[in-house]
Amino acid sequence: MSLTLLGVFAVLAIFGVPLAVALGLGTLATLWWYQLPLSMITQSMATSINSFLLIAVPLFILAGQIMERGGLSERIFDAAEALIGRFLGGLGHVNIASSFVFGGISGSSVADIASLGPITIRSMTTRGYPRPYAAALTMITSTLATLVPPSILIIIAAAAAGLSVGGALAAGLGPGLLLALSLAAYNAWAAKRYGYGVKVSFEMGRAVKAFARALPSVGAPIIILTGMFSGIVTPTEAAGLAVLYTLLVAGIIHREIGWRDSVNLSIIAGRTAGAVLLILMVASAATYVFTIDRLAQKTSTILDLFGGSSFATLMVMGLVFLLVGMLMDIVAAALMLIPVLMPAAVQAGVDPMHFLIFMSASLAVGLATPPVGTCLFATAYVSRVPIPQLVKAATPFYAINLVVLILVAAVPQIVLWPMWLLT
Repeated sequence: MSLTLLGVFAVLAIFGVPLAVALGLGTLATLWWYQLPLSMITQSMATSINSFLLIAVPLFILAGQIMERGGLSERIFDAAEALIGRFLGGLGHVNIASSFVFGGISGSSVADIASLGPITIRSMTTRGYPRPYAAALTMITSTLATLVPPSILIIIAAAAAGLSVGGALAAGLGPGLLLALSLAAYNAWAAKRYGYGVKVSFEMGRAVKAFARALPSVGAPIIILTGMFSGIVTPTEAAGLAVLYTLLVAGIIHREIGWRDSVNLSIIAGRTAGAVLLILMVASAATYVFTIDRLAQKTSTILDLFGGSSFATLMVMGLVFLLVGMLMDIVAAALMLIPVLMPAAVQAGVDPMHFLIFMSASLAVGLATPPVGTCLFATAYVSRVPIPQLVKAATPFYAINLVVLILVAAVPQIVLWPMWLLT
């Protein structure tokens, strides 16, 4: 049954049918062919979407839209440049730090590129960095939003897996920090080795002024993360606070958006969230087929052939995650892979949270790789760098990603330490 579903899905996807529709039709065809109750589709879809936690998804998307239109991202970049631009590879570090902070508000990699991308690429190019390098670094740093809380992917994946959303968001912080520091180390080496960039002289007055302008913007991730991880608010309530706070800053303090803008941004966020949540709904129906076909147990038996250790299991799964992430939308991929592979991983001794974050980090690589990487195409459009040239410039960053994935698989504490601090 599972092969029938996946086969129909693959054929429809190849012919350009939207992934959510292809998965839904594949599930429908499988249930009809094996004479199973078609009512399970509507029941599964309704149950999967009936969650208070999922309200956070459109709200965080909206917060990212407001930041992009309201000038918050530009102020964050200016403050980072004033503070750390004087160090070796300074603007590269600014790129990384800005994406890390922005990801802590929007949870969206594409939003990071759309808002920060033009600013960072233009600034790095005018300061002596090759355009392909600047574009490649911008593309890779945008994927930090997939790991840094409040990651939209992690929220949806945790809800689908039945794990604590707050705990999963905290668990993504460790790999996010590790990737950011690894990128910064390489950027410093490249700047010294190839003479990239010029140091920005530090001026106390300029730094104070830039930080003062950015302080309201930087306050957003502080409020969101402190509220969530202290237990004062739930992730959904934190998403609501993010929208209210960014509206306040962009509309009243910066005066860069008005009432009509906020309505338009709400519509855009609603459409984006609708597409994401539709995938969740149809994936839940597909999960029903996987469950009655005992696909998870069959997969576990196959994985035992590779030794059965938790590290070996994650390495084999990592290859699957990387391949699938290169070929399809990562939210759809996560929702299809969780019911199939998580039980097998747990049976091999992998902590469920470790599996979830490792999967998210692996799938995130696909955002920046051909053939369907959304961040790859968005960066090529923003930077005007041809995709082959962009992929070539990003090769060292792909290698860094792989090293980080191996470390995350080998050392579970990288994922679990933030959760220990919160308990």
